[in-house]
Amino acid sequence: MCGGLYHDMDYARLELLKLLAEHERIRMRVGADYSDGDAIAAADFLVTYTCDVIPQPDQQEALERFLAQGGRWLALHGTNSVLRYVKGRGWEAPRIAPGFMAMLGSQFLAHPPIVPYRVEVSDPTHPLVAGIDAFDADDELYLSEYHGERHDLLHTHFTGEAPGFVDHTWPMASSDRHSVLYLHSHGGGEVLYCTLGHCRGKYDMRPMMAESPVERGSWKLPVYHELLRRSIRWAARLSS
Repeated sequence: MCGGLYHDMDYARLELLKLLAEHERIRMRVGADYSDGDAIAAADFLVTYTCDVIPQPDQQEALERFLAQGGRWLALHGTNSVLRYVKGRGWEAPRIAPGFMAMLGSQFLAHPPIVPYRVEVSDPTHPLVAGIDAFDADDELYLSEYHGERHDLLHTHFTGEAPGFVDHTWPMASSDRHSVLYLHSHGGGEVLYCTLGHCRGKYDMRPMMAESPVERGSWKLPVYHELLRRSIRWAARLSS
């Protein structure tokens, strides 16, 4: 599933389809939102790359059924985002989909300006990240609100300001650690969430601006493609 706002969905969709096509056993159905509840409930696994796409109540029930059956869901980048622009305050992340965010294990609130940041390995023994070294990502650093238990696989550290967002101040609290890749169990199934993967094309911010810089984020990194390959094998329960 690939759709929504403010990102180059065509680019992300194509790159994900190429990675999925490396496995001849995998057959895909592609959608832009959660409207095909029957297909979701019947799927062996889900991959989502969306931004500001929220399921309706009946669609959320289909996702709950999918997870209740032990389904695996690879959720990427903006899947956990709800964005509303408030004049005079900036971008707000309204808490209007608590059940959906509980399934995902987090809700995006803000990100600081895009500059390279260090991504560190949280659990080097886990197969999804074993052998991966710490790396620098020139990507959106997601500052999120977390729901339920999660098993961090990659993380980063940040304190400071996220200009342009209502939740703009991120001081040192109990921790300055923010998840980049984590596992989250829900209803018998499991979600693997990766915040990396920002991409934007020249015209993806219309009508707010006529043209924007082309951004490819972590898609430029071989390590990101390796993480995606491992994540797809995990979701599809493929041993190799």
